[in-house]
Amino acid sequence: MSEPRARNFADIRYVFLDRDGVLNRCGDGSFVTRWEQCELLPGVEDAIARLNLSGRKVIVVTNQRGVALGVCTRADVMALHRRLREHLMAHGARLDAIYFCPHDAGECNCRKPLPGLFEQAFGDFPGATAGNSVMVGDSISDIEAGANLGMQTVLIADPLQSPRAHAERAAALATASATSLLDFVRTWLVVQPKV
Repeated sequence: MSEPRARNFADIRYVFLDRDGVLNRCGDGSFVTRWEQCELLPGVEDAIARLNLSGRKVIVVTNQRGVALGVCTRADVMALHRRLREHLMAHGARLDAIYFCPHDAGECNCRKPLPGLFEQAFGDFPGATAGNSVMVGDSISDIEAGANLGMQTVLIADPLQSPRAHAERAAALATASATSLLDFVRTWLVVQPKV
């Protein structure tokens, strides 16, 4: 971890999260298309609840290429996200918004690392800026997306999982690294209840 580069995390008000690999296990490269396939990673509920208590907004931005490939539909993705929100709420945690890209590469402006999902979020959350936001992801496209916008970035690199493609490049580009979302929240964010 690179502490000097991560010194401004205390000013973060908006936490952007990738879904697969940050909130839930990715599996063997297959798509997570139904809630029954969605295995949340350890500590996710606690991490999001801590962010909520601190007054930070928690926003998911996720590429869901399975829609473009016909593996699932937009309705499937939305149903999974509805169940995810219900599960988190039952554990005292809340997602403020979820944005997803259903397209394949080259078909849109919203597939990370392109900025479209973030532009939607910045439109819906006028207080959000690159300066007060962080992107937390497990892939090079997540880190590049945040870095291209001038956001701080955190690479989730679970030592128990096989490294993702371009992991070294993502680690070099990221502001900081953590082993999980909960590790990031505990290590880098000063999480105090909002007044």
